[in-house]
Amino acid sequence: MANSQYIVVVGCGHLGSILASRLSSQGHRVVVIDHDESTFSGLSGEFSGFKISGDAAELSVLRQAQTNRANCLLAVTGEDNLNLMVAQVAKIIFQVQTVLARVREPGREAIYQDLGIATISPIELSATAFLQVLQSQLGGGK
Repeated sequence: MANSQYIVVVGCGHLGSILASRLSSQGHRVVVIDHDESTFSGLSGEFSGFKISGDAAELSVLRQAQTNRANCLLAVTGEDNLNLMVAQVAKIIFQVQTVLARVREPGREAIYQDLGIATISPIELSATAFLQVLQSQLGGGK
C-alpha cells in the first residue's frame, strides 16, 4: 500500500482491537500493546501486525514497539491517566507526528488540549449522536 503508515495502538480492549484489526486490514503496519495478553484474542483473524504484552507506561515497552518510527500513536486504554501519559511521551520523547487519545471523562478533555493532544471522547460522541437522532425523531424541533 502506497500510503502505508506505521501505527502503534496502546490498549487492546474492544476499541483497540477494532482499530488495530481495521488498520491492519487497510494495509498499515500496526503494533498493538496491552498489559493483558488475553486481550489479543479480540483481534481479527486477518490481523497481521505485532502484539506486545507489556505496560505502555514503561519506556522500554514503547521502545520495543519502535514508537520512534511511528507515524501515529492511538492511546485507547480504559484509563484516562495512562492514555494521557502515553500520549505525552509519544509526542514529546518519541516525537510521533500524530497522537490521538481516548478520554472517557469529558471533563478531562481540556487537560489533553492544553498539552496539545487530540482527543476522542466516546461519551461526548454518543451524547451528540443521541441528540441528533432525537431531534430528527421529534421533527427537527429544538
